[in-house]
Amino acid sequence: MGGTEMKKNADLIFIPSPGIGHLTSSLEFAQLLINRDSHLSITILCIKFHFTPFAESYIRSVLASQPKIKLIDLPEVEPPSQELALKSIEHYICTFMESLKPHVMATMQNILSSYPHPVVGLVLDFFCLSMVDVGNELGIPSYMFMTSNVAFTAFMLSLLKRQIEDVFSDSDPELLIPGFPDPVPPSVLPGPAFNKDGGYVAFYKLAQRFMDTKGIIVNSFYEMEKYAIGALSDGQTPPIYAVGPLIDLKGRPNPNLDQAQHDKVLKWLDEQPPSSVVFLCFGSMGSFDPSQTREIAIALKRSGVRFLWAMGSPPTRDNADRTLTEGFLEWMEGRGMICGWAPQVEVLAHKAIGGFVSHCGWNSILESLWFGVPILTWPIYAEQQLNAFRMVREFGLAVELRLDYRKGSDLVMAEDIEKGLKQLMDKDNMVHKKVKEMQEKARKAVLTGGSSFISVGELIDNVIGRN
Repeated sequence: MGGTEMKKNADLIFIPSPGIGHLTSSLEFAQLLINRDSHLSITILCIKFHFTPFAESYIRSVLASQPKIKLIDLPEVEPPSQELALKSIEHYICTFMESLKPHVMATMQNILSSYPHPVVGLVLDFFCLSMVDVGNELGIPSYMFMTSNVAFTAFMLSLLKRQIEDVFSDSDPELLIPGFPDPVPPSVLPGPAFNKDGGYVAFYKLAQRFMDTKGIIVNSFYEMEKYAIGALSDGQTPPIYAVGPLIDLKGRPNPNLDQAQHDKVLKWLDEQPPSSVVFLCFGSMGSFDPSQTREIAIALKRSGVRFLWAMGSPPTRDNADRTLTEGFLEWMEGRGMICGWAPQVEVLAHKAIGGFVSHCGWNSILESLWFGVPILTWPIYAEQQLNAFRMVREFGLAVELRLDYRKGSDLVMAEDIEKGLKQLMDKDNMVHKKVKEMQEKARKAVLTGGSSFISVGELIDNVIGRN
């Protein structure tokens, strides 16, 4: 770019999905952009969704100190029927987003008539891709913001080589998917791939919209996903911008977590030896029934590891013997702690943590790599099985407990969990070394001159039309 060329001010409109896992990286990315280029302003269209009532307060707490990011609330709409949610949550969300389109259109027309600077792009969450139609009608290009990874993007695009009614089955042979170096067993595909009641169709239709975008922005980094990025750099797919890891290092207040609980967790960790504690946490939807909870408790007891276990709703003194095992709470005094919610980023950053039993959500994987904490894989929903498969088989960055566990699977037995915990905490396990190497690459990627830093620059030039 010539030095004489004037930089022009421009606005971007973000439409993030209201799920908290989607919001964290979207808001980090919005802040990254305005900190990087002073000519950009961002407006976030805020979706009210009854499943995530605290999304709005979360957005406001994150953006309180960002005058260059505006918020506009979209009107509330009548949600689809509960019955649809039970059949397929993905189909439910896509139907809900579709009903918001007229409101997004009206809001965008207001913005275009009142903003002093041109609106140069829509940045749409994976689930909000039907808003591409709004952009097209107004002559504004759309970019997709993928809160998962590049290989999941490749899996989605591979659906387009199939038919829209061609639902996967567990008995299918292993799949050769561009972007995956190894054949993929069908057992690790995302749940909607098998869902005849709308989940598969919802995924298929979303994948079709990937091709209508001007670029695909992914919360990942080149050093980890160069194989998948190479496979999608085929001239057919919109350009891939790997801009991560995008991590909210401030660890925003969780509405489920009071300050006293937060302080209690961190004070307990302060008292533990370095790298001695296993952190067990299974995401916002990851809770187990009493029989599975008991198997985890037995494994913790037998393995002898120190642990912090975030359970969502921890047992009381009265029902602990039924939910855990007899005398478990007395036994764990001093060596373990059970809490409802834990401040995950602060926990993973703590020197006492030596391993992480995780559902393998993509944000959790990036956070664990950022802090150099190895994972024991226990996927539950969404694309977590695919993430777990890659972490173990492709990268060697995790210890395998299960790759194909789903809600309603058979019990994972105490002896398997115990064995996994011991492997996870074995300092001589190669996984520890590989995780430390990837930690260094992740942190370099976002520094000036790093792969993600360069990718963000290329994206800004593309958006503002400077190349």
